[in-house]
Amino acid sequence: MTPGICYLTGSGPGDPGLVTLRAREVIEQAEVIVYDYLCNAALLEWAPPDAEIVYAGKTAGVHSRTQDEINALLVDRTRSGKRVVRLKGGDPFLFGRGGEEAEALAREKLRFEVIPGVSSVFAAPAYAGIPVTHREHASQITIFTGHEDPSGSALDYAALARQPGTRIMLMGIERIDAIARALLSHGADPALPVALIRWATTGRQQTLSGRLDGIAGQVAAAGFSAPAIAVFGPVVRLRDTLNWFESRPLFGVRIVVTRTRKQAGVLSSSLRAFGADVWEIPTIRIEEPADRLEFGHLVQDCHGYDWLVFTSPNGVDAFFRMFFKLYDDTRDIGGVRIAAVGPATAARIRDFHLKVDLQPAEYVAEAIVKQFQAECSVENLRILIVRPERARDILARELTGLRAIVDEAIAYRTVPETADVAGGIARFRSEGADIIAFTSSSTVENFLALKLSWPSGLKTASIGPVTSKTMRDLGLKVDIEAHRHDIPGLVAAIRKIAAKPPHSP
Repeated sequence: MTPGICYLTGSGPGDPGLVTLRAREVIEQAEVIVYDYLCNAALLEWAPPDAEIVYAGKTAGVHSRTQDEINALLVDRTRSGKRVVRLKGGDPFLFGRGGEEAEALAREKLRFEVIPGVSSVFAAPAYAGIPVTHREHASQITIFTGHEDPSGSALDYAALARQPGTRIMLMGIERIDAIARALLSHGADPALPVALIRWATTGRQQTLSGRLDGIAGQVAAAGFSAPAIAVFGPVVRLRDTLNWFESRPLFGVRIVVTRTRKQAGVLSSSLRAFGADVWEIPTIRIEEPADRLEFGHLVQDCHGYDWLVFTSPNGVDAFFRMFFKLYDDTRDIGGVRIAAVGPATAARIRDFHLKVDLQPAEYVAEAIVKQFQAECSVENLRILIVRPERARDILARELTGLRAIVDEAIAYRTVPETADVAGGIARFRSEGADIIAFTSSSTVENFLALKLSWPSGLKTASIGPVTSKTMRDLGLKVDIEAHRHDIPGLVAAIRKIAAKPPHSP
């Protein structure tokens, strides 16, 4: 049996971009993932499809599993020879009970590795525009937990009240009244600046600022709740000039991304860069073509064609996966010329160090035909179109009409994605959204097949005319269509229709 290993892994503060490379590496290789409430479930999209996913989250008063049960689970799966990833919010050894889990594994003489994570201690203030140290305001940091009731806490509140610099409290927002009173009773300055930061580093981030003697009232009035951290100290005043994250153009706008699990990340990260609150509902999954043998024969004979036409990046990937099963050298593709629909497809072809000979300005199949007509005659030329199953047949029909000899290689098929690995469907049901982005006709069809209620005010963004036609045919309004029919074009379109919703901070 292969020796098992457990990776006690920090998942960071919420923004997937703040996850370490090592954390992503072990998630991608995991056989078992045990994750907490504060982990961004989007990270689970990196896991292998057959990985066992176990939720072990704890919220105030509600524990899906006790700590002893979690320890036993980690020991059991590791002992059975599995690669186990224990995903913990922030850093596993900072108020995360990671030390206890490591001890449980060590007692059983099982292998483990600790992968530190970016803690909300530093990330939350940074995203709220608050430097935790500053040469004019703070030269030290004190970190404490608010999880304990001050009336029976082992914390020295007298020392905390006297402590200079920045004090950062993790957890305990529900006890902020008692904690503030404890600090005040031990001599803390009533005017001490305080900031509470909720859902830090994500598009859901909220920041509440005030004074120590009034912060509890503000929390009650605003209905401010966990998960949040508190920052005490003069550095909080710098937020007025350093608040960079919450001023981004899409901050607080809730956007649903519909793509395959593997492809959604590019669009999501582009939108998050503008501050959007993005979550993914993968509606399609890419699978092998129904007739792999026929596809393989066509790929094997590709060097006998005059032109190869690729209609999508997925088609490029599928083609070259098959090509390199048959050949060892890219030069075996021969002298065939290559055409691409859209810049993303062309870029993927160039990744294989191949030249794109024809790429129309418009990103639709009809434009390929027009470009051929403008540049060369295709009469009696052999053309192989690499496309998905159920794609429009207009390209083959039009080229055949121009007297080309056309074959179609069905490279892949799209099937409905029903698994809600990252919880996007559940969140859509409970919260709704402001904008939903559709990237293909199949994402539209399969999203509607989920039969989710359409929330009032939800706007739609389409990547291009083919997707828009499908939307209208199925009864959806198209609020905006990307001028450029690619991901940057879709992001630009979303920015045009996005307005700060009333619920945003």
